Amino acid sequence: MEQKWSIRLIRLAAIFALFGTYLGSHMSGSGSYEYRPIHAHILLVGWLSMFAWGIFYRAFKVKSQKLVTAHGWTAILGVFGLTLGMWFYNLNPFSFSRTFTTVFFIIGGTTLLISFALFIVVTFMVNQKEEMKN
Repeated sequence: MEQKWSIRLIRLAAIFALFGTYLGSHMSGSGSYEYRPIHAHILLVGWLSMFAWGIFYRAFKVKSQKLVTAHGWTAILGVFGLTLGMWFYNLNPFSFSRTFTTVFFIIGGTTLLISFALFIVVTFMVNQKEEMKN
């Protein structure tokens, strides 16, 4: 299970890395930095955090497979929700109501926060015997 989540998270991290660096390149070329907070969060939580979680799952065996799955899905939904919510909230490209953009942003950020909390629990659920063999 960890290997499946490892490659899944690493692939998504690579997609976020490409999108985040493209966005940074676009801002630099246009001279407009309105996407700066979105760009930063795409690279920090989309690229860096997802890559780190993917490497963790490659290196460690976790005792609870359900916890791995819960963490993986909250990570994916949280990263997409936070970055899209931030885009909706800050730029509102589709003229959504302020209530919708605020709630979307909050739900995305809260889901990501839950993901980070689950990851803390995951780190205490590694199989110590497996870890010592390596």
